[in-house]
Amino acid sequence: MKSNLDYIKIEKETRIRRRTVRALTYMFLIFWAVVVLFPFYWMVLSSLKSYGAYNSEYIPKFFTLSPTLENYTEAFTAVPLGQYFLNTIIFTAVTTALMLAVITLAAFAFARLEFRGKNIFFLLFLSLMMIPNELVVITNFVTITNWDMRNTFPGLILPSVTSVFYIYLLKENFEQIPDSLYYAAKVDGTSDWKYLWRVMIPMSRPTIITITILKVIECWNSYIWPRLITDDEKYFLVSNGIQEIRENGFGRENIPAMMAAVVVISVPLVILFLIFHKKIMAGVSRGGTKG
Repeated sequence: MKSNLDYIKIEKETRIRRRTVRALTYMFLIFWAVVVLFPFYWMVLSSLKSYGAYNSEYIPKFFTLSPTLENYTEAFTAVPLGQYFLNTIIFTAVTTALMLAVITLAAFAFARLEFRGKNIFFLLFLSLMMIPNELVVITNFVTITNWDMRNTFPGLILPSVTSVFYIYLLKENFEQIPDSLYYAAKVDGTSDWKYLWRVMIPMSRPTIITITILKVIECWNSYIWPRLITDDEKYFLVSNGIQEIRENGFGRENIPAMMAAVVVISVPLVILFLIFHKKIMAGVSRGGTKG
């Protein structure tokens, strides 16, 4: 039999082992955080250096003693960055609103309505996720071009108003709502539309908020499609506008002004994620769990 001293010794070794593992884990997480955040730090630091100070550094410095905001002023005066922002806000708001309407109705149909071939149709619908994005882009480009909708907001918006993944995510969330509520509502004479609006949407609010935030981020970062469908500066978004800034705005050599423009474009998404990151994680985990 083991004595009390042996148990105390084993417990002490276990605590030491746990503390060692915890310390190593924290050290790894800190190191990884530095690796991930360093590019953002370097971007902000470069934007605060003057053009002359930046180019005079033969060895890059990781700090500056004379920060300046002149690069941010130039970012809004040398190029129409404000117009890019406005275009992006319009594109993001309209696309997200239309997509929410489409996926909510589609998810409700797959989750609650009964019609012949629903499961087969949904399986075929999910198979669309296997199609490479390049093929979808090519098809959308040909369609929008044939409809003479290039360099228009409808041409930018229409290909992005639905998402198979978001419909699946919201459908899974809708299916977690007990069927008894739906049957009770039908007995009381409640229409499907009223049940969706007053019961299912409020109960699925975390997932809907998550989808909204993810779609906003997706629209804000959209690059390939806006780059293909627009060649008029009046319809540039911040994502493809930044390439125009690099080519015809500040030039390739004015890195500090370029970094200032990138910081201005990135800040809204960083703030959005910091505010809603818990809702994003909660919504995704809730939508992907049945029961």
